[in-house]
Parts: sequence; C-alpha cells; structure tokens
Amino acid sequence: MDTDSLNAIGTSRSQILVSGLCGVALLLSVGLVSAMDIDAKSFRCITKMTPVRQFYVDNLQSNLDGTLAAANSATGAVYPPGSVIQLIPGEAMVKRDRGFSAATHDWEFFEFDVSKDGTKIRRRGTVDVVNRFGGNCFGCHAPAAAQWDLVCETDHGCAPLPVTRAMIRALQRTDPRCDSPSTSPEDAETLKQLEQLLKAPE
Repeated sequence: MDTDSLNAIGTSRSQILVSGLCGVALLLSVGLVSAMDIDAKSFRCITKMTPVRQFYVDNLQSNLDGTLAAANSATGAVYPPGSVIQLIPGEAMVKRDRGFSAATHDWEFFEFDVSKDGTKIRRRGTVDVVNRFGGNCFGCHAPAAAQWDLVCETDHGCAPLPVTRAMIRALQRTDPRCDSPSTSPEDAETLKQLEQLLKAPE
C-alpha cells in the first residue's frame, strides 16, 4: 500500500475519532440539560432543606456544598447551577445553567401552590414573574448589590420586606407538605396577622 493510501486511512480514522468525540460531547450536554429539567417534584417541604439564617437552600445538581459556600460567603459569591433558595414555601428561585438568562444572572423564579399533596407551579420565568401579592420577583431582587448574585438579605441592598420574621417563620413551620404537628396557637395568630396585612384595601 502506498504512502498516500496510508495517509488517507489515517485521515479517515482521525475524522471518525473526532466525530465520535463530538457525539459524546453532545450526549453529555443533553444529559446536563436533562439534569436540570425542573417540575413540581423538584420541590419539597421547606424545612427538609438546609437552613441558612432566615432562609433555606438546596441543590438540584447534587452540589449542596457549593450552594452553602456561596450562601455563607461573607463577601458574596455566584451560586452554582442547581441552587434552590426559598424564604417561604410558596416561592423559590433556582439557579439555571450559564446562559439561561443574562438579565436575572441565570436565576429562574417560581411561585407555587402548596398543599399536603405536594407542589403545584403557578408561575415560573425570569423578569416577568409576579407573585400572588402583586410583587415582581425580579424587581424585588434586582437592587441587590452585584456581589450577592441577586440574593436579598437585610444588608444586600434590597428593599425591606413588609412582613416580620415571626410571620416568615410561621409560614415555614406550617408548610403543608411537611410532616408537622398541628399549627400552634402562636403561629395561628401570626398567620392571621399576616392575612390581614396582605389583604387588599377595600
């Protein structure tokens, strides 16, 4: 066999190898997308997540350590993909893969109906999700200083919430998806106050 024929065979084998590697890369990228398919079953009882100060975190890509490192950073950090942050049972923000949404730093916002039967997603999206109380999720988080990756806390630059910590804790403790005892009299009174606060003016 002459040199040209050997070169041709070598070139053909190289092309096959490159094509095979590209195919593997494509399959891996499809796998990553599938790993971040999010539906109602992606969310659970809020108190079974990991508590960080006043809120709870999780990670849908099995990188809870990365999420906790960002949440506990004293100087701020970018949360890893798959991070879930919830302050109350009815709302969440999830960090999607890079490139999902430049405007929201790749966060997707969710609003839920929660019951003993589980989670139902009412709304989801980026800059246009409005919760049941009329607040735009992105609008509330946008004022956060850059280093906090759009996550709000009392000293991150966001406007203060019009509810008390006691109200937030009562909502967390009474998440109907949790195997929890009946609502305490204290939480019942606090939730009654919250209901009055959020009631639309007549």
